[in-house]
Amino acid sequence: MELDALYQEVILDHYKHPQHKGLVPTYDAQVHHVNPSCGDETTLNISLDNGSIKSISWDGVGCSISQASVSIMSDLMIGKSVKDAEVILNSFVDLMQSKGLKSGDPQILEDGVSMAGVSKFPARIKCALLGWMAYKDAVLSASSK
Repeated sequence: MELDALYQEVILDHYKHPQHKGLVPTYDAQVHHVNPSCGDETTLNISLDNGSIKSISWDGVGCSISQASVSIMSDLMIGKSVKDAEVILNSFVDLMQSKGLKSGDPQILEDGVSMAGVSKFPARIKCALLGWMAYKDAVLSASSK
């Protein structure tokens, strides 16, 4: 199986079977992000515990890329320290800004490397980053409490 086809399967699997979808009622911060260019939306709840990400839950509507990406992100970040999660976030943002020139580090991004091809399409980068930017805002908000 070609790598691109495998990555498409990973994205479709996260879209069809999203991880951590469904907002939990207890959280330290909640944010709502909208991609005005396409209408994708994500609401994200986060709970922290002693500098670690205790839980992330989310709900949203949108394309397969935005929904799969937030699923991948939530699965990656839960259980990590905020500091380790920042490395993952920065690695994903770098991948999205690479214009298709980088493939991402699977040791850091795991299923997130499946989004590498998205970076070739400027109109879709915002879709892939929607949940990640919601995470970034939520962790900042929760950390400042």
